Amino acid sequence: MDTNFSNYVLGIIPARWASTRFPGKPLHIIAGKPLVQHVWERCQECSKLDSIIVATDDDRIAELCRSFGANVAMTATDHPTGTDRIAEAASAVPQATHLINIQGDEPLICPALIDELASSLLADDALEMSTAASAIEDKALMNDPNVVKCVLKKNGDALYFSRSPLPFQRSASPALTCYRHKGIYAYRKDFLLQFIQWEPSPLELAESLEQLRALENNARIRVIITDDTSGGVDTLEQAKQLEKFLQSQIPQP
Repeated sequence: MDTNFSNYVLGIIPARWASTRFPGKPLHIIAGKPLVQHVWERCQECSKLDSIIVATDDDRIAELCRSFGANVAMTATDHPTGTDRIAEAASAVPQATHLINIQGDEPLICPALIDELASSLLADDALEMSTAASAIEDKALMNDPNVVKCVLKKNGDALYFSRSPLPFQRSASPALTCYRHKGIYAYRKDFLLQFIQWEPSPLELAESLEQLRALENNARIRVIITDDTSGGVDTLEQAKQLEKFLQSQIPQP
């Protein structure tokens, strides 16, 4: 736990029932446990989170989460974005000063990465947000619009995010590293409450990327470079693949 009592870091795991490709995903059993429980247990390994809550709009998810010991914040069903849901959930813990948005469908998220995101905010009072990215090794991913790319300033802050290849490489740039954005965010709470008051910005609407709203309003986003390339579970097939992986990690008698 963080020993600076002026700061309180809250981990929030959003978990919604509705999903176009995978309804009821948080409750899907993988290797004997619901998907959301895998994520919650990973968060229990963090040292920088003062508390953790699951944010949901569904009583079935809430009941299940309480059964394995999680704290739950019930949220409205009509939030326009996940960020708005996070902001509402944060009101359940008024003492929180910093928030970590931990995706509820990433059961292999690295606890050390969550701690590093929290530390980046705690170390810099002027920093509004932080997120994570990993180097792109497979160049074919550059043309995939489902893979969000980002480029950085020299100080490690985000310069831009895009679904398009980023940057466009007209000529050789030997020192260039291309990064894949990982959808985990840390916020100063006061900044997040300001963020949700802003109208969706032109670049945000064009790219369908909320973090561009922050950049267009002159906020800083620190990007933590990580080797953690674990992804989310978006389909039933991915859930089956994850189950096979987790079962392969169980020591055999």
